[in-house]
Amino acid sequence: MTVTYSLNVSKARLCGFAKLLLRWRGSIYKLLYREMIIFCGLYYSLSALYRYVFTENQRTVFEKLTIYCEAFTNLIPLSFVLGFYVSIVVGRWWQQYLAIPWPDKVSMLIAAYVHGSDERGKIIRRTLARYLNLLSVLTFQSVSTSVKKRFPTLDHVEESGLMTKEERRARKEGRIKDDVLLQALLDEMHIFRGNCGMLFSYDWVSIPLVYTQVVTLAIYTYFLATVMGRQFRSRKGYPGHEVDLYIPIFTILQFFLYGVAKGCRATY
Repeated sequence: MTVTYSLNVSKARLCGFAKLLLRWRGSIYKLLYREMIIFCGLYYSLSALYRYVFTENQRTVFEKLTIYCEAFTNLIPLSFVLGFYVSIVVGRWWQQYLAIPWPDKVSMLIAAYVHGSDERGKIIRRTLARYLNLLSVLTFQSVSTSVKKRFPTLDHVEESGLMTKEERRARKEGRIKDDVLLQALLDEMHIFRGNCGMLFSYDWVSIPLVYTQVVTLAIYTYFLATVMGRQFRSRKGYPGHEVDLYIPIFTILQFFLYGVAKGCRATY
């Protein structure tokens, strides 16, 4: 879900962007708190076992496993995989937004090109505008769950007044008098139809499953390895483990990278 926050940062105040980090709605914290609880639970469970339960021999084996897992995390090009995946998903998401059909321009052309101030002319203009809305509803019915809930079947579309049982043609009555105006109107309606077709295409052709699988496996494997690899090793002076951090601060910050991939899944 895209949350608007432009008003909050419209003025360059000292704490303007700091307040954004504390927002819950639409935030990365709301997106990841369940996974973060699971990750921290696993981390502290292993840490407690190592500190208070394991024997000396078990600690030695545990330390060897942590060294192996930490070395394994360096082999996963997580930044490259995430960057490649995000560029595809965000580009696709933005193109979907650009393909959303807006009826305003076509409606203005209908009002200008379809002549007649009588009741019949008004009905024809309303009918053409209704066709645009009908096409939009039929398109969004396939790509949007919200529209699908509002119009689950064609009967609901008909009950709303967007569709009638019989539609008549206006060309024979001379409502559109100039072929040039007709061509301009048809061109805009073709563009409108093309945008609807583009949305259908994005809904029909998904991002290759291989990409999603690779990213998911890379992320889960990486952070499962960090559960072991980032554990504190109390003996033998291991490099980088002189300080006992009970809270893996930088690992938790790195965990937020997972929010990028999860946010991309929400934009499919």
